[in-house]
Amino acid sequence: MANIDHAFHDIAGEHPQIRSITPRDLTDSLRQGWEDFKAQPSHLVFIALIYPVAGILLAQLTVSYNIFPLLFPMLSGFALIGPFAAIGLYEVSRRREQGLDSSWRHALGLLRSPSIGQIVLLGAMLTGLFLAWLFSAWFIYRSLLALPADVSTTDFLRAVFTTFDGWVMIVIGNSLGLLFAILAFSISVVSFPLIIDRHVDAPTAIRTSIAAVEANPRVMMYWGLMVTGLLVLGCLPVLVGLIVVMPVLGHATWHLYRRVVV
Repeated sequence: MANIDHAFHDIAGEHPQIRSITPRDLTDSLRQGWEDFKAQPSHLVFIALIYPVAGILLAQLTVSYNIFPLLFPMLSGFALIGPFAAIGLYEVSRRREQGLDSSWRHALGLLRSPSIGQIVLLGAMLTGLFLAWLFSAWFIYRSLLALPADVSTTDFLRAVFTTFDGWVMIVIGNSLGLLFAILAFSISVVSFPLIIDRHVDAPTAIRTSIAAVEANPRVMMYWGLMVTGLLVLGCLPVLVGLIVVMPVLGHATWHLYRRVVV
């Protein structure tokens, strides 16, 4: 154990270098992600089911507890913790890239990784951002609309889209949500793959991820828009499309990491 800890700290002290990438790297990463999905579709679907099922459960909670105004913030903000939910997919891609057995059992093997503490720490940070977004969205809603708890869906939508306060809520809420999304994206775009691949600590992974965004702002903006568009498409058929979109994006993120980090 002492040897493992020593090796971990040695690697964690490194500062990975960043490459400049082009939009071609994004499309190539997506293509490779699709190839990974086709190569191992059965267990990838098994892993990816966690994402849409959790989304559906969150939606059910908003209805059951009369917090329907939080439905959109929950579904949109759930993407903030998407990189954490995809850690098993990164490991599958890593093993397949090296020609190793890439069954889903090896994805669960991350639980025995010397980096599991750093993975959980970074995941907790993203979860904290998600909860902060929900609290902010609820505060904005209560400050501007504050409809009765038993408000119907029709009355809620009418208040949102046909009143001045409703449109103010939309503008402020979406603007704040964009800031949360940019922050989460910046600290996590390559963080988890880097931790899994090189066992760096969470602060090093975050600094590297931010550096990757700073070195490639335009391309990373394109990547964020591509991820958002694909997630929206995956959500349209009652979140079922995420069963395919989630693993493809997860694998594509691994390949993007390989192109960005030296």
